[in-house]
Amino acid sequence: MDSQGLRPDRFDSAGQDQLVDVRDLHAALPGIRRLRNWAHEALALQQGEHALDIGSGSGSEVIDFADAVGPTGTAIGVEPDPQLLAAAERRANQAGSPAKFHSGDAYGLPFGADSFDAVLCERVFQHLTAPIRAANEIARVLRPGGRVVVVDSDWGTAIVHPGDRQVVRAVVDTLVSATTNPLSGRRLPGLLTKAGLVVDDVGSHALVQDRSVGAGSLVNRISAMAVARGVISEAQRDQLVADLEAGAESGDIHLSVTMFAVLAHKPS
Repeated sequence: MDSQGLRPDRFDSAGQDQLVDVRDLHAALPGIRRLRNWAHEALALQQGEHALDIGSGSGSEVIDFADAVGPTGTAIGVEPDPQLLAAAERRANQAGSPAKFHSGDAYGLPFGADSFDAVLCERVFQHLTAPIRAANEIARVLRPGGRVVVVDSDWGTAIVHPGDRQVVRAVVDTLVSATTNPLSGRRLPGLLTKAGLVVDDVGSHALVQDRSVGAGSLVNRISAMAVARGVISEAQRDQLVADLEAGAESGDIHLSVTMFAVLAHKPS
């Protein structure tokens, strides 16, 4: 999934958590790429296999899948946003890739049972009100012995430093409460197990915001929401932002969230 294309309303009309749009973490893209590399290595696609990317955005991972499975395999992306779907098709055409794209979402994949050898689903579950439905759909379309990697953030792991501990905690709690499925990362193994899959491995990576950004847009917006909700004062927000800006200047700053990647398979 192309990170710049992620919008919460692509996946769940009830999950309008624009506040955690991953574009706020654009400076952490090297970390996302490392997790994607982990996912590709874990899926270990072979020539002739059938691969699916759920929430495929502008199609980058599907094109990589198509290269891996070769002319005898298939690589398909599912994407509900028509603009991203069109962008993915243009991208594939320009690359001369046989990658294919279909309109659909994580709750209702437009494929029959036992259709795919490998499935990727990156940063979708955090936006779902009913993630078990998506896990069940993954299990349904996987062939026996097929494998899946699901990657997602866990906003409960967010670190904001420096700043008053109570104020930081209030801001992080506001972020968690404003997200549709904020603890998605830690819940992935349980969801996939409940769907009948077998978890084989779990990877993680902390996405660290560029130190030069200071508070950044996410902290600025969430702290403003915390003020609006009355959990911190305007003065406390101003001090937090000032502390982070000073930390950026001195090098004493850390803002991050941990993402988890879970590899599982469907029993034969």
